[in-house]
Amino acid sequence: MKIIELKSTDSTNEYCKRVDCGQDIIVIAERQTGGKGTKGRSFSSEKGGLYISVMRHYKNFPAQNAFHIMVDACAAVCRTLEEMGITPVVRWANDVLVNGRKISGTLIENSFSGGCITRSVVGIGINVNNNLPAALREIATSVKEQTGKRQDIKNITRIFINNLQKSYTLEEYKSYINYFGKTVLLKELSGEKQVVALDIDGGGNLIVSDCGVTRTISAAEVSLRL
Repeated sequence: MKIIELKSTDSTNEYCKRVDCGQDIIVIAERQTGGKGTKGRSFSSEKGGLYISVMRHYKNFPAQNAFHIMVDACAAVCRTLEEMGITPVVRWANDVLVNGRKISGTLIENSFSGGCITRSVVGIGINVNNNLPAALREIATSVKEQTGKRQDIKNITRIFINNLQKSYTLEEYKSYINYFGKTVLLKELSGEKQVVALDIDGGGNLIVSDCGVTRTISAAEVSLRL
């Protein structure tokens, strides 16, 4: 797969979409000026972090299997962090935490036709050596902070790209979730509610017990707080 390395761009996802000519590519930027997270949130992307997007094109990829793209992305992040001596936890659906603070996020933008995914652009940011804004220091962390030393970002990039080439199972993804059977906080439009997290199904929905009633919840509907 072709790799494009940039000093700076607005967003590696947006760059992929601008240059799309049907070829699968990986785009890496030293910094982003307009990094994006899920649900329209901004993503701090200062130099020192790893900002990467993978664009793939598909034939006959059923749309109902879309969550497997997220499974592969999150598991690749977790495997990479483990190789750095860090223990990651996936916060459904796409955030990776270390010691309760966010170290990585994933934004997936899929294109569809006739019930199939034709293209996916998977953007992933990992805090490595970058300094975090003061407003984020209580809720975010970095590889440097967790290991106590500055990291070789080129080495981490190499390891991560290798892990991104692999396919992972839903069970591997769920192995990084440590709160099944525990009470979590769902933030819905109607307010916050405590529920017990039970499982995640093959479609990426969170299954919870809400006052004894089993509910299946889409990540598009709520936010999860641990």
